[in-house]
Amino acid sequence: MEKSHFERQLEEVRNCRLCEQHLPLGPRPVFSIDPKSKILIVGQAPGTRVHATGIPWNDPSGDELRRWLGVDRESFYNASVFGIMPMGFCYPGRGKGGDLPPRPECAPQWHELLKNRMPEIELVLLIGAYAQNYYLKKEKKKSLRETVKNFEYYLPEFFPLVHPSPRNRRWMKTNPWFEEEVVPLLRFKVQEILRST
Repeated sequence: MEKSHFERQLEEVRNCRLCEQHLPLGPRPVFSIDPKSKILIVGQAPGTRVHATGIPWNDPSGDELRRWLGVDRESFYNASVFGIMPMGFCYPGRGKGGDLPPRPECAPQWHELLKNRMPEIELVLLIGAYAQNYYLKKEKKKSLRETVKNFEYYLPEFFPLVHPSPRNRRWMKTNPWFEEEVVPLLRFKVQEILRST
């Protein structure tokens, strides 16, 4: 059976070798989208565990993100509900303070193309500074904290979030308003969209 245009495009992304020479573990683009996706999750880049399994958010950060969203793994990995598209599709390698930033080639090369394949997106979650810088541009506030605190300003299109990494536990402790105010509203928004699917 002949592949659809959508399937051919997904294959093209999966076979991407654009920044191969910079990737210590080699290219393995990790993403999950569907033409029916309703919520798009734009994160940073896969870590080593996600690279090894090929499953996006398949790590402690993913567990925390699912808790924030109020969804189980089955719902989360239903691509007709959640599209997942990181800023960098492949594991970028390790630096002094953790993983390196997402490779800069990915988003300009693939994001618009893939987003155009998801016409039913109702909400885009911008997780972390890289996603917020790219999508919000001059609309972002002077710090990630301020951008996330003013999340309602970016609705209904975008919902900026801090990264749910265990490395951000201290940030969570010093910003209790996130768990008290932002997470409940995030869950409400997600449930609202899920109810309509």
